[in-house]
Amino acid sequence: MKNIGAKKTELTELPRIGDRISFIYFEHAKINRQDSAITFADNKGTIKVPAAMISVLMLGPGTEITHRAMELIGDTGTSIIWVGEHGVRQYANGRALSHSSRLLEKQAKLVSNTRTRLEVARKMYQMRFDNEDVSHLTMQQLRGREGARVRQIYKKESNRCDVPWSGRTYDANNFEGGNTINKALSAAHTALYGLVYSVISGLGLSPGLGFVHTGHDLSLIYDIADLYKAELTIPIAFEIAANASAEDDIGRITRLRVRDALVDGKIIKQVVKDIQYLLDIDENDQLETEIISLWDDKDQLVHHGVSYHEYD
Repeated sequence: MKNIGAKKTELTELPRIGDRISFIYFEHAKINRQDSAITFADNKGTIKVPAAMISVLMLGPGTEITHRAMELIGDTGTSIIWVGEHGVRQYANGRALSHSSRLLEKQAKLVSNTRTRLEVARKMYQMRFDNEDVSHLTMQQLRGREGARVRQIYKKESNRCDVPWSGRTYDANNFEGGNTINKALSAAHTALYGLVYSVISGLGLSPGLGFVHTGHDLSLIYDIADLYKAELTIPIAFEIAANASAEDDIGRITRLRVRDALVDGKIIKQVVKDIQYLLDIDENDQLETEIISLWDDKDQLVHHGVSYHEYD
């Protein structure tokens, strides 16, 4: 039987990653597809959301998703994060919004050379130290300066919100074992990681090829997310901890606060812009094309789909 439904959206018709909304979280819901929209049904009813306008879906406990919904999510380059009751468990994503590998190749080239990798890492740290020149510092010196900066930020927020602070401690497998501020920080950072992941995968970059972080499949996610924690997730976490009661669901409250802070889409555009700056990419470079070539050790690239004779 022929499947009836909306035709697959052309790549050029999809919203660019910087124009999408941030993230949507659902739990205890059945997720399906209706034409070009994702439907979410629970005991309160059913809602429809255009899949192409979502950067990332956060699926909590009790969610079920159909094959047709996943097919649409893959076509539109929307990322999915399956989360536990209070925090991250495992990440997954649909196909990149960009079908070109040019950014991925440039990322791999930059991270594979010690000199260029250090240059990108220094640019990441320079973005956090506006009034200082860090271009001459080693990675060890940069880590030391960053550690001191983060400690000052925690101290400042602790004083501002009158929240006791004894250090960052958390166990990914025991969310409830942490104190209120650490639970709020974990939940806030999780939401930020999801958003950054959606942008990175949407651009066709590798989440595992980081410049500061290394050896983890989400290294670049942590690199980029660290640029925004001081202004975004850390203040939110301390404000929530300052007003929390023993009965509060810290994970849910924090997630909603982060969602509200991201809802205008400005942070998505900023992430895209910052990645373009860090990797020295022309912001007007359009990658929504499907060009496939064959590599050649002499001519570099040749046309695919051609039957080449042995002696050509």
